[in-house]
Amino acid sequence: MAESTDADNAATQRQLPPLLVSRAFHARRETVFKAWSTAEHVKNWFSPETYSVAEAKVEMRVGGAFEVCMLSPTGERHWSRGVFVEVTPHSRLVIDMHATDLQGRPLFRAYTEVTFADGQGETRMDVAQTYTFIDPSMAAPMVAGASEGWRTTLDKLEQEVLRMSGAAGVQTRSVVHASFHLERRYDAPVERVWRALTDEAAKQKWFGGPPDELDLIERYMDVREGGRELAKGRWKSGVVSTFDAIYHDVVLHRRLVYSYVMSLDDKKISVSLATMQLESVDKGTRLKVTEQGAFLDGYDDAGSREHGTAFLLDRLGASLSD
Repeated sequence: MAESTDADNAATQRQLPPLLVSRAFHARRETVFKAWSTAEHVKNWFSPETYSVAEAKVEMRVGGAFEVCMLSPTGERHWSRGVFVEVTPHSRLVIDMHATDLQGRPLFRAYTEVTFADGQGETRMDVAQTYTFIDPSMAAPMVAGASEGWRTTLDKLEQEVLRMSGAAGVQTRSVVHASFHLERRYDAPVERVWRALTDEAAKQKWFGGPPDELDLIERYMDVREGGRELAKGRWKSGVVSTFDAIYHDVVLHRRLVYSYVMSLDDKKISVSLATMQLESVDKGTRLKVTEQGAFLDGYDDAGSREHGTAFLLDRLGASLSD
């Protein structure tokens, strides 16, 4: 009976449910994906707080190596050696990793699945890590701390992504210009679409992040010529984003022209001029949005503002049926 119980316990230890962690990054999906792609990038973030990466080998292709040596504060070297099982550019990675002890003996397997998806002007990264214990007595305590380890590791990844995007640690000055034009047709009268654009309560239904991802710090709207709009919030990652706008032209039910500054934490990343035009068509409304942006000091937009705006306009349409 005792032997059966021990066997059951061992089986339970070896079949833990996957660890699931998620993080939203204020950067395009290609940039977040790229942070996994080279040893140079991985060395900057793939270790928990107080640890660093002493060595890394990254060959992003199926069968290629993903090997990381983490250095503890006391100088101990902890190796995780794995291979890429799946590489779908900018969408999904699967890495079969194996952790060893200080003498190189295997401790556990960590089958790691990473997915990347576009969100509301951001990238959502989801990690599912499934563990198989080889030496349960040594592996169990290490895996027990994996959730907190991933949290602080993703804090480092957040900073690396900001650095790669030019939103952190940039000393040089630069400006990159970009523009886009979008159109939407809504099955709602012009008056209702106008309200969704200019009334704070109505706009809050579609503009910004979901409550479980974004804590609102400050919000107000004053839609008139010379009026301001401010939306400031802290994302789960800790990054504070600020949308600070001034309205220059307001024509009731017809047109809005405004300029706005976007900031991440204390860094100004862009200044933009936006025009929204509304016209009544077939008992509905056509909304035209044109935007010109100046992206500052190395910030790499690469189309993410257009994509994020398109996402928000779709949410606006959904809010009209509430």
